[in-house]
Amino acid sequence: MKKDPYQIVKHLHVTEKSQTLSSLKDAKSNPCLARCKTPKYVFIVDPRANKREIAEAVEEIYRDLKVKVTGVNTINVKPKARRVRGRLGMKKGFKKAVVSLEQGDSIDKV
Repeated sequence: MKKDPYQIVKHLHVTEKSQTLSSLKDAKSNPCLARCKTPKYVFIVDPRANKREIAEAVEEIYRDLKVKVTGVNTINVKPKARRVRGRLGMKKGFKKAVVSLEQGDSIDKV
């Protein structure tokens, strides 16, 4: 049974760090950063998904842009304790994936 790609890849994770990671392909000022030729994007994914499923789901979702995934790195973010109005609670944990695309590919819609 094939899973729905939108159940595997939930959404694009937009933070300052992920924006910096996706813009490294355009960096020219630092020679060390200029070696990063492949664009990288960060997604929130299903905690049970593996790297192969994530790669296939990203290629399926962005099929009209003809992107090719070259690598996937995953990170499990643990739940954190939070205090709200004096009460102790927990912030949910999640799994994120850093997806590397082929050189020249992009998912940024202009």
